[in-house]
Amino acid sequence: MKAYRSLPILECHEPLAHIPPEQFSLWDPHPYLAEGADYGGISPWQLRVSVLDALIQAQSLLPEGLRLVIFDAYRPVPVQSHMVLKAFMNLSGGRPPNLVPESERKRWLEKTYRIWAEPSDSPLSPPPHSTGAAVDLTLGNSEGHPIDMGSPIDENSERSLPDHFLNKDPLIHQNRACLLGVMEAAGFRRHAEEWWHFSLWDQMWCFTRARETGTPPEMARYGRADRIASAGGG
Repeated sequence: MKAYRSLPILECHEPLAHIPPEQFSLWDPHPYLAEGADYGGISPWQLRVSVLDALIQAQSLLPEGLRLVIFDAYRPVPVQSHMVLKAFMNLSGGRPPNLVPESERKRWLEKTYRIWAEPSDSPLSPPPHSTGAAVDLTLGNSEGHPIDMGSPIDENSERSLPDHFLNKDPLIHQNRACLLGVMEAAGFRRHAEEWWHFSLWDQMWCFTRARETGTPPEMARYGRADRIASAGGG
C-alpha cells in the first residue's frame, strides 16, 4: 500500500452533498455503473460539502467557453474492489488473481495499483474516492463535450502522467495545465501519476502538500464516508 495511506486521519464528519447537475457536466452514463459496478443505490455524484464548494470555485475560475466535466466522485469500497479486479483482469487476459502464477500476478498487481488505489476495509487507509474528497474530471467546451487531454481517464499508460505531453504536444499540455491551474487555485492537489485525479484534505492531499512545502504532513480531515450522513440535495 502506498505511503500516503499511512497518514493519520481525524474525521471531521462533514456530510456528503450531491454535485448539482445544473452547474457541472456529469459523465453520462456514469462510467462504472456502465461497467456493472454495484453502488447499492448510492449516487456516485457526491462529494464532501467543503470539497464540493471548492469544486464550484474551481469552475468559476475557468476561462469563458470551458467547464468542468465530472467523470467520477464518491466511490464506495466495494465499487473500488470491483473496478480493481476488472482492471487486473484486463491486464491478465481475463484471469482473476487466483488463476495467475505468483510472479506474473505481482507484475499485473503493480501495474494495476499504478493508477488504482488498493481496496481496504480499514478505516485507517481508505481508498481516496471512498472518502468523498477525491474527484476525477476533465475539461469540456461550453456544451460539456470533453476537449482533447491526450489520453482518456483511467488509461493505464505513460500518457496519463500529467507532464507527458510537455515537449510533445503544447496544446494538450496547455489543456492539462489549465485544469491544474483552476483546481490548485481552489485548494485541490493532483495525483502525481494521473492528470485527471484531484483531492482536498484526504491522505493523498496531505502527503502531496507536505512534499511541496517540505514540512510534516497535516492530519487528514476525511476518512471513509460510508457512515457519514448525506447533506441531501438532488
